[in-house]
Amino acid sequence: MLVGSYNVILVAVSYLIAAFASYVALDMAGRITASRGAVAHGWLAGGAVAMGFGIWSMHFVGMLAFKLPIPQGYDLAITLYSLLIAICSSAYALNLASGERLPAARLAVGALILGSGIAAMHYVGMAAMQMQPGIDYHMGWLLLSVVIAVAAAGAALWIAFALRSEGRGVPYARLLAAAVMGIAVVGMHYTGMAAARFPEGSICGAAIAGGISSTWLASLVGATTFAILGLAMVTSILDRRLQERTAQLGESLQKANQELTYLALHDTLTKLPNRLLLRDRMENAIRRAVRHGRRFAVLFVDLDGFKAINDVYGHATGDRLLLQIARRLSEALDGEADDTLARLGGDEFVVLMEIAEPDDAASLAERIMESVAQPVALDRIELHVTTSIGIAIFGPDGTSERELLANADAAMYSAKDQGRNAYCFFEPSMNQGAHQQLAMIQDLRRALSLDQFSLHYQPKMIAPAGPLEGVEALLRWHHPEHGTVMPDRFIPLAEKTGLIIEIGRWVINEACRQLMAWREAGHTVPSVSVNLSPTQFRSPGLPAKIEDALARYGVPPSSLVLEITESTAMHDPDTSLAILQRLSSLGVRISIDDFGTGYSSLLYLKRLPASELKIDRAFVRDLIPGGEDAAIVSAIIALGRTLNLSVIAEGVETESQQKLLTELGCTSLQGYHLGRPAAASEAAARF
Repeated sequence: MLVGSYNVILVAVSYLIAAFASYVALDMAGRITASRGAVAHGWLAGGAVAMGFGIWSMHFVGMLAFKLPIPQGYDLAITLYSLLIAICSSAYALNLASGERLPAARLAVGALILGSGIAAMHYVGMAAMQMQPGIDYHMGWLLLSVVIAVAAAGAALWIAFALRSEGRGVPYARLLAAAVMGIAVVGMHYTGMAAARFPEGSICGAAIAGGISSTWLASLVGATTFAILGLAMVTSILDRRLQERTAQLGESLQKANQELTYLALHDTLTKLPNRLLLRDRMENAIRRAVRHGRRFAVLFVDLDGFKAINDVYGHATGDRLLLQIARRLSEALDGEADDTLARLGGDEFVVLMEIAEPDDAASLAERIMESVAQPVALDRIELHVTTSIGIAIFGPDGTSERELLANADAAMYSAKDQGRNAYCFFEPSMNQGAHQQLAMIQDLRRALSLDQFSLHYQPKMIAPAGPLEGVEALLRWHHPEHGTVMPDRFIPLAEKTGLIIEIGRWVINEACRQLMAWREAGHTVPSVSVNLSPTQFRSPGLPAKIEDALARYGVPPSSLVLEITESTAMHDPDTSLAILQRLSSLGVRISIDDFGTGYSSLLYLKRLPASELKIDRAFVRDLIPGGEDAAIVSAIIALGRTLNLSVIAEGVETESQQKLLTELGCTSLQGYHLGRPAAASEAAARF
């Protein structure tokens, strides 16, 4: 027998090629699994070529490592045929490993087919030498090589299937698996070589017939294999990078979608659920209540006095206050997971809570009122707000989301009508009032454009009976259905909706216009007084509007008297003082209305640039000599004299009141006894 020898370096190279080809095959299996459609078929074809070339080249490098003491060569056609077998076997293996499932029976059949293909590639490649006489194979070693091929194929299929998905640590696992698979493939090859026996006198027919020389084959195999495997590896790496980038973009897009969804369902300021998310949770609560017989309550929470704070301190301060209030409301819920706190907008919040009894909702309402009423310190400013809360219970107060919210809203307005800083449970009678109020607000929005407002004027007389000191302008609304509507009915609505700003501007302009019209007609009207609402008083544009009205109609500033209530002036004394000083700098006069009903601080009162105190009608109504009201009036008059202020009493309806107030020292008097409010033309006839 001819004795062959091995080149150790080429043997090592054959192992490296086998391991490299195994790693490429594992990586390709992952690419195929991660792809779909035509892309997956492309990766399958490319992977089959790369893997087939890898296994085939490992075989021929191993053949080149084997040296016989005779010239060696290889038939080109048979060599290419063995390459085709390797590629087809690789395609089958990759297709099997990239499937969704790999049961044991399918794995066994796949191992048998793939192992047989690798063994066939090996022995067909050996046949390319065209030895004469033919190669004598030791049957034991031959069968062992086939068994090794089948076992290696089964292990390769299982490893490729297990490591086909991408993830952290998978590339390192593939390296280890490729090393093991390389040993198996090389082991099969060299076991098959051990089975080959070459009789003495054998010649290589391919070398004699001009087949491929070993040197040329080595160059071809080396260049082709490393080019194909390298190209496959680079392509796979680039594809992985592209997929990672695509995955990152997908995650970014998903995150952006989640953020957009969050923004669509939550209030941008407080991050509380908004109206849309509240509606969804209320519908879920309704379904649970119907299915399991549970009860829940809806609390409509509205802040009292928030708009005035917004107008005086600006929206930035108002937003910070809302954040503090939202935090307090959340704390008042005691962290109940099933409860929902939502912000509908502005200063309106809604609480959705499961209850056992209505008293549970009342207890929460009391906690909310107590928590919100605590002062809020912002930038060394201490702000105070309260809450009005309406409560509706699922079942008796409504069975739909819209009905429950509407009824809780109606109950909240009832709480405001009762003096604010209170809570009310819904009652059916509230709905009628709420609908009427809503209709009144809609009509009020159109009243200015439809010229439905007018001013009536009531004289202010120097005590006891004249002459005329001035007139007070009193607003009237001539509603097409309800007739004349008095201010106490529509001014609160105008305050709540913000319409009071434009209405108040109209009043100032109309009063100034009428004053100058009287004077041009020859009537002596010393001054006209205009009432300022709390919202109007704190609006930033008030001084400019007054200055504009004075200039437009040519009214001397001292002829305009601005009346603000004592409670308005004392609500935030420092801010009120700044506003009054700015108004006073225009030259207009300031009157403190309803004096005696608030909580004036003498320290602030002496600093106010006021020229007049108006005694509230509550002290005049039951005025009798020696009575408590007479003592209060006397004290107010004495205070006014001390502060160098004129004192006017309003609500004078009898001669005895007129006489007593004059005796007590009132500077001026106003009331029905001295003249009822009348339209401009009628008032002019009395001058």
